[in-house]
Amino acid sequence: MTKDERFVILASSLGTVFEWYDFYLYGSLAGIIGAQFFSDYPPATRDIFALLAFAAGFLVRPFGAIVFGRVGDIVGRKYTFLVTILIMGLSTFIVGLLPNAKTIGIAAPIILITLRLLQGLALGGEYGGAATYVAEHAPMGKRGYYTSFIQTTATLGLFLSLLVILFTRSITGEKDFAEWGWRIPFLVSVLLLGISVWIRLRLNESPVFQRMKDEGKASKAPLTEAFATWSNAKIVILALFGLTMGQAVIWYTGQFYALFFLQSILKVDGYTANLLIAWSLLLGTGFFLVFGALSDKIGRKPIILAGCLIGALTLFPIFKMITTNANPALEKAYETVKVQVVADPAGCGDLFNPVGTRVFTAPCDTARAFLAQSSVKYSTVPGPAGSPVKIMVNDKEVPYTDAKTSNPLITAAVQAAGYPKPGDAGIVKMSNPFDVFRPQVAAVIGLLFILVLYVTMVYGPIAAMLVELFPTKIRYTSMSLPYHIGNGWFGGLLPATAFAITASTGDIYSGLWYPIIFAAITVVVGALFIPETKDVDISKT
Repeated sequence: MTKDERFVILASSLGTVFEWYDFYLYGSLAGIIGAQFFSDYPPATRDIFALLAFAAGFLVRPFGAIVFGRVGDIVGRKYTFLVTILIMGLSTFIVGLLPNAKTIGIAAPIILITLRLLQGLALGGEYGGAATYVAEHAPMGKRGYYTSFIQTTATLGLFLSLLVILFTRSITGEKDFAEWGWRIPFLVSVLLLGISVWIRLRLNESPVFQRMKDEGKASKAPLTEAFATWSNAKIVILALFGLTMGQAVIWYTGQFYALFFLQSILKVDGYTANLLIAWSLLLGTGFFLVFGALSDKIGRKPIILAGCLIGALTLFPIFKMITTNANPALEKAYETVKVQVVADPAGCGDLFNPVGTRVFTAPCDTARAFLAQSSVKYSTVPGPAGSPVKIMVNDKEVPYTDAKTSNPLITAAVQAAGYPKPGDAGIVKMSNPFDVFRPQVAAVIGLLFILVLYVTMVYGPIAAMLVELFPTKIRYTSMSLPYHIGNGWFGGLLPATAFAITASTGDIYSGLWYPIIFAAITVVVGALFIPETKDVDISKT
């Protein structure tokens, strides 16, 4: 690797790390941000609005791919991802300065959501530009390795955001952090922005794009050529269903749903859960480069599809082993305690609630929702028509009133039967960042590391493969859209949808069917219709 090539990778990757850092700060602090900007609403509602604002950034990513992809194919790669990084950086910095709802009222959440949408648009344009730029600088036979540095950036951005938040929390204390300290990670991002912009200003345009433009072969209507021409639109569709859809669900399961599963289902405290994920990311990130380089030898397709297939086959046993080690009392109760909701089927509705906006009022629904939020496995048993709801714990009836928020009698009954109390001594807990050598902690980190390995398999080679699928003149536009639909929609909506499946079935593992089904579809579509691309000469396309 030459000095110029190293600089290209550094400049592209550093800027992308910064953008992912900005993007994930909001997700990591959604609860606190909800209290700051949606304070006029009850706690449950404000959390929902905060999460919906987070989801908005994922939903607009494909639109950012279309807008900035077109600009990148007409104007150039360098200038486009300079614009995207400025939009992302300034939006993040302004969040750190934005007065809360108590100060400026409804204007606060409106401005916050607007900034969140701008972040999603910018990220939609950033990734395609960085991946295309690096790939078009890479020599034949090394594109997988060179672009795999870009693939590390999402994980590094998440890791950096977790570190900055943990450090700031430890310095300010929880009370001050919730009041004003949460702004610090947003404000310090302006320093990263300055460094990233300065480095990117020193870059030259991609040689492949510049030569095409000099020869007058650049596209004047990249959107039309990319999506209105069936020969190319077909590849866009196949890239979505045969590559990025499965890649996205494996990635978001290994990094995001795993964190959610630890905290919301296994009741691991937030400090410990974040450290466990951070350690797994630290141990696994280097494998992005390993699988990127390996894809230059054996091909992109077999590695990506193998990651999807292995993930689909092993997610259930891995998450069950995580439960065994992280909260053994919950696992034992899950296997031995029988909880039933006996109710007239006519009074039981559907609990599927991925955006959290539905309010349940029927006793059957509130009872089941309460049990699901308490990580209690239950089954619904049909009762006589018109009969009141009964809760049975190991065949003993527990008096039921209203479980919309809490029901001490149900809680006491399931705990007496074996379900652990909050803060149970058996739940995995880390006292400091380096408390990793106890068997329980090491086992959980090891299992999370396996999930990260799956992430590196599917994600390490994906940038090179997407670049190689499309011709130079519409490459930025064509590759960005399937990537961001796959990752922004199928991946970004995974945690909320998987938890909604869990809540509606009463089974803490049922949410895993979401990534398993979509990963399996990708294996079939990819195996049948996606060509191998590692030997494609992108300078001639």
